Amino acid sequence: MGGVLKARYGFTVNLRHRLVVGGLAAAGVCLGLLAARAPLIVLVVSLGGAVLVAASLFEPLLGLGVALLLGPARAWLEIAMPGLSPYVGQLVLAVVFLAWVTRLLWLREAVIILPPSAWTLALFIFVGLLSLLQPTDLWVGFLEWVKWLQILLVMGLAFDRMAKLGNRGIGITVAALLGSGLAQAAIGLWQFGIRGEGVEQFLIFNRFYRAYGTFQQPNPYAGLLGLIGALSVGTLLQTLTDWWRDRKEAGSLLPLLWQAVPTAVLIAGLGASWSRGGWMGFGAALLVMVALVPRRGRWGVFLVALAFAAAGVAFATGRLPASIVSRLTGFLAYVTFEDVRGVGVTDATFAVMERMAHWQAALGMWRDNFWLGVGLGCYEPAYPAFRLINWILPLGHAHNAYLNMAAETGLLGLVTYVLWGGGLLLNSVKAVRSSVGWQRGLALGLLGAWVHFAAHSLVDNLLVNNVHLHVAVLAALTATLGQIHRSRAPENGPCCWSL
Repeated sequence: MGGVLKARYGFTVNLRHRLVVGGLAAAGVCLGLLAARAPLIVLVVSLGGAVLVAASLFEPLLGLGVALLLGPARAWLEIAMPGLSPYVGQLVLAVVFLAWVTRLLWLREAVIILPPSAWTLALFIFVGLLSLLQPTDLWVGFLEWVKWLQILLVMGLAFDRMAKLGNRGIGITVAALLGSGLAQAAIGLWQFGIRGEGVEQFLIFNRFYRAYGTFQQPNPYAGLLGLIGALSVGTLLQTLTDWWRDRKEAGSLLPLLWQAVPTAVLIAGLGASWSRGGWMGFGAALLVMVALVPRRGRWGVFLVALAFAAAGVAFATGRLPASIVSRLTGFLAYVTFEDVRGVGVTDATFAVMERMAHWQAALGMWRDNFWLGVGLGCYEPAYPAFRLINWILPLGHAHNAYLNMAAETGLLGLVTYVLWGGGLLLNSVKAVRSSVGWQRGLALGLLGAWVHFAAHSLVDNLLVNNVHLHVAVLAALTATLGQIHRSRAPENGPCCWSL
């Protein structure tokens, strides 16, 4: 009997080995033919695709990292490669998912581990589907619904792999996020002060240009850098705290420098965006993280008070440039509300009035479609029926994620969306309180990222240009840290789904 089993096992291994070798040989022949006959661009794309498939089969998180890096290039590709741009990121994501499923079947892994927060997100996706029963535009709504389905799938993939790989999986995921953010920050800093030319509307100080990376717009670019920058700041603050506590034995400052340099680059890229919403969200994230760095709450309150005092002194003594002060305080106009019908518009007030006009249009949609809205993703198609007279352009969304969600999915969608986001914030707070060392730093950074997301969403929609992939991975990281500190192992909990 043992010999039979051994023979069967040996046959299985040999068969798999032959299939792998045969597949590699066939791929090599195809690439050789391409190298001899195909244009250079086709060869480069083919080689890149082969590497992506191989990396994704070896470890799906590596392929997901490629998707995070290439996803934000969508807006740039719309100019560089018209007609192809919407499909590049989606094709990469499809390859990653197929590789993940193939790997599960090949290794006969019978359990996919899902995060508990996936069920709240699934409830929102179900409500979004209900909102499309009578949508303003079914195709637009369907595409938006698919985007949210992608968030759920990416979240599940990342959580499953991190749960099975442990700290190594967390390290790969964090590195992928930081790599994506640093790439955008580097492009933005080049646009800001090195390139020497740019879009005239983005000119500041008659010398520099607002950074926008591959987003073609500074505000969503600032949103991404705020999310990843907060993650980096959280880990740096905890490393600094641990070093200060153990400074007599710690010795080298090298670990701090390794984290301080990329953090500085991310913050500089965010600053170069000149985005009020980005600065507002990141400022809120910094305050929360600084308050929670000390284990004792009173020290956190003291640090926040000290930060406000330092800012007040710098402002009172005129040490802050007037342009920066105006930018830092100007966001207050973006979080107030008034009826702008019949209000005069000047160059100085145009941006604020335009935003409020779109808020009023969103409120009108919600009022007329209270429970399920005009349809998920249908704000722009529905806008002409609800717009104010002087504001013709729909701008894609309401420039307030909460009003936009209420307009598109009604009260049911808004409630389930807030439940999902609130759950992520709560899980981050719990992880900060229960973690130590680098895990606490990561939890602190995730909390900062969600605070930034919540605050910046008051004046913008961050889920554009494939940033929803980064949000999904951040949600998976949050769930992973929360699962680490639960009493029961993930495979025994209610978050497992068997094939």
